[in-house]
Amino acid sequence: MRRSTKSSPVGARRRSRLSVSGKESKRHPVSMGEVLEYYKPLKKPVTLRLDADVVAWFKRDGRRYQTRINAALRRVMEREMKAQV
Repeated sequence: MRRSTKSSPVGARRRSRLSVSGKESKRHPVSMGEVLEYYKPLKKPVTLRLDADVVAWFKRDGRRYQTRINAALRRVMEREMKAQV
């Protein structure tokens, strides 16, 4: 079977453009609250050394202990950011 020369390269993807202007979309008006409802920060893998008792405390509730550690760190970060303003 012969390939067409007009086909896109293997692995090519279509990219949609997103407008980042302060104006609302004419088709779908979206509030910032709605955007933040679906916002999911990117996760970055790191190696972190924690005290054994701290890890044990987070693990006592079972699975997803890393998520709970992240949430605790985020609360501290947000509190300190708020205090700086």
